Amino acid sequence: MGKHWTPRKPTVALGASRIRRDPLLVREAEKKLEPPSPEREMWGGIGGVLLFSAAIAAVIVGISAVTIIIYASNQPEPRPGHFGHCYNENGPNCVVDGGTVYVAGERVTIAGLDVPRIAGAACPAESDRGIEAAVRLVALLNSGKVSVGGAFHDQTGREVRRVGVSGQDVAGTMIDAGVAREPGSKPTNWCG
Repeated sequence: MGKHWTPRKPTVALGASRIRRDPLLVREAEKKLEPPSPEREMWGGIGGVLLFSAAIAAVIVGISAVTIIIYASNQPEPRPGHFGHCYNENGPNCVVDGGTVYVAGERVTIAGLDVPRIAGAACPAESDRGIEAAVRLVALLNSGKVSVGGAFHDQTGREVRRVGVSGQDVAGTMIDAGVAREPGSKPTNWCG
């Protein structure tokens, strides 16, 4: 047979029960668990979309900036007086066609000459002659110090400038080389 167990007296005196205070906490928690209003949900959604859009835009701008910096660092520095063809040169000085150049980033139409067109040529022969004039102009401009005069309007109303290389008039040199004509000379067609 076993012995009956008799509990001893508690060694610690118990204070007031906390059970009676817990319902107050439960009521506060119930208030917090109420679903948000539809307006609050809508504005929260809009705010989330705007925040996500701003993050995407920041990533795109960052990638673009890095790409531009890498691209710019890989480009060769143009020589100060060097002229190339505008379709494949990166720099402030380039030749568009036999009568139009960019000097220090400014578009200049050369006075005193008429050249065959490359873009919008009437025939393949005119386009070929236009390319030949542009190649000749690049070589001429790279042969010495280039000077550009003030702007004025020619007889057709175009704003033009006198351009020289080491004191020689570019228009006269191009006409003498046979790749350009004096303005208004006959025939006006470069195809024949």
